[in-house]
Amino acid sequence: MDTRSLAVSMNTNFASFDLSRPFSPLRSAKLSPRSIPRASASISTTNSDSSPSGNAINSEAISVKPVYVPTPPNRELRTPHSGYHFDGTARKFFEGWYFRVSIPEKRESFCFMYSVENPAFRKRLSPLEVGLYGPRFTGVGAQILGANDKYLCQYTEDSHNFWGDRHELVLGNTFSAMPGARSPDKEVPPEEFNRRVSEGFQATPFWHQGHICDDGRTDYAETVKSARWEYSTRPVYGWGDVGTKQKSTAGWPAAFPVFEPHWQICMAGGLSTGWIEWGDERFEFRDAPSYSEKNWGGGFPRKWFWVQCNVFEGAKGEIALTAAGGLRQLPGLTETFENAALVCVHYDGKLYEFVPWNGVVSWEMSPWGYWYMTAENETHMVELEARTNEAGTPLRAPTSEAGLATACKDSCYGELKLQIWERRYDGSKGKVIMEAKSSMAAVEIGGGPWFGTWKGDTSNTPELLKRSLQVPLDLESVFGLVPFFKPPGL
Repeated sequence: MDTRSLAVSMNTNFASFDLSRPFSPLRSAKLSPRSIPRASASISTTNSDSSPSGNAINSEAISVKPVYVPTPPNRELRTPHSGYHFDGTARKFFEGWYFRVSIPEKRESFCFMYSVENPAFRKRLSPLEVGLYGPRFTGVGAQILGANDKYLCQYTEDSHNFWGDRHELVLGNTFSAMPGARSPDKEVPPEEFNRRVSEGFQATPFWHQGHICDDGRTDYAETVKSARWEYSTRPVYGWGDVGTKQKSTAGWPAAFPVFEPHWQICMAGGLSTGWIEWGDERFEFRDAPSYSEKNWGGGFPRKWFWVQCNVFEGAKGEIALTAAGGLRQLPGLTETFENAALVCVHYDGKLYEFVPWNGVVSWEMSPWGYWYMTAENETHMVELEARTNEAGTPLRAPTSEAGLATACKDSCYGELKLQIWERRYDGSKGKVIMEAKSSMAAVEIGGGPWFGTWKGDTSNTPELLKRSLQVPLDLESVFGLVPFFKPPGL
């Protein structure tokens, strides 16, 4: 499954980016009129081969130059589960990462999706390994859903050149190295990355760059031949109230291999500055709303839905929305599934959290084109409605049945309305906290089968699970006392 209306007063080249000082509050970013056609985004074309290496952009053609900042230890706004969760065992396992940048002036978004499957096996399994462990799919995938809902995918069955930091949101992969160069196995400065990597990527909380090419596997969507990008990011929201310890999106059980797949929003809102070359088009941006999340475990839910947005109009202050739900398998010997869902909104420095352990989340989802959710907790009520007339673009996801295969459909042109109220003592709607709308919501439907409209709620969440999730367990502090036993990724 696979949160951002943002703009901060800051130096546009991040020259004054000081990680030690507190982050400034955000201001709402207004949308461009809907009448502006998406293809009319003013972008310059460049020759990517104009540099001596053939892998770096001609610096004279760049008017927006992001500034690289190495990832510091114990950074502010780090969420639990930022690290790479692979534990080294041969159990079925995948991990996926999602980064989104929205450009309100162009009404365009770029969604970067990375995944690694069964990394215990660095290449396709041999017949002996299949006999010992059963069928497994291996490899690393990089996908981009970009401007005009066009698509790009590069994939390899090998994971020799994939790396991830056990503690931090830092990862990368080399699909093709420069002649005579060794692939990186950790975060490196952008100039070094360009000298060593011909095709690949690296991503951190503050820096994202890469170059990937169409691998010719996609005949069902409109694609571009290649993409290249470099941008820096200033995190503004993690997952929780500003100024407090950040939270695990799915509660403390996410530290253990139950209730999989697990899910963590790593940055509900941030501001990105840099450029993206998308085929023969170039997009440059300053303080663009951005977002990142991840998931991991033995497999995806049976079916799911998802809505995410950072660009709103009609409200004062910053807003970041993530809403999702799915049918996930409960641990046990039999195939038992439960409904799981949440609606969460960051607004004016506060997280409005609607989850099964503090209330009830309800939904009505069509197989495509309509998303409707309501939820309430002890103090507030929320309602969102999203629609799209776009056809959507099929995306791949790591599946147990077929590896990295088409499993969901997305669009970044969802029309969204979002409302939050105070909840009165009698359960009715009270004071309006916020009301906003957007035409840049990311919407997704995945898995299946989808025979028709899916209406559901979380009212049947087991009471024992509710009570356990309400326990304020700080596992990071607990495992800090016994670091040897700390699970990977936490």
